[in-house]
Amino acid sequence: MTTLTLHDETTAPEAAGAALAGVRKAYGMIPNVLAEMAENPAVLDAYLALAGFTAKTGFNALELQVVQIATSVENECHFCVAAHTAVAKGQKLDDAVIAAVRDRRPIAETRLEALRQFTTKVVALRGFVSDADVAAFKAAGWSDADILAVILNVAMKSITNYVNHIAETPLNAPFQAFAWTPARKQPVPA
Repeated sequence: MTTLTLHDETTAPEAAGAALAGVRKAYGMIPNVLAEMAENPAVLDAYLALAGFTAKTGFNALELQVVQIATSVENECHFCVAAHTAVAKGQKLDDAVIAAVRDRRPIAETRLEALRQFTTKVVALRGFVSDADVAAFKAAGWSDADILAVILNVAMKSITNYVNHIAETPLNAPFQAFAWTPARKQPVPA
């Protein structure tokens, strides 16, 4: 396990201190993965900027969590699955949908299931999805703009997923109730 320094606003490089203070103000805490990213202020700034842009993609709160949790599940990121489950719980999002995404099970609502499947394929196939995958996604009511929104969310989540893989980031206390351990990767659905 590689340990990365967990910074706060007082220990971070000067260029990251204000960003961490803003994170604490927004969330009431500093998620450990962001505390680690503060070691390189450009990485923290880039992640926070991308996170801000994901909120402007047109996805609602539940759709964002479907994409971000599905990305984190496929990337086997224990930290992000737990953290986003906590966020979803705090936003009072549909527990059944979140549980299905965490467990790699189909979501009952067809449109959200298409979003979960497409996101999973984008991650697993590194973007090399088939024309049939795109057609199925669009047949479920999604658009070209939504394809690009998935890509942006996958890129943003991959940053934290990869930091967590290297650092084996410890869960913050508020996320511990939502701890997740990846099962053996299942085949990507056809």
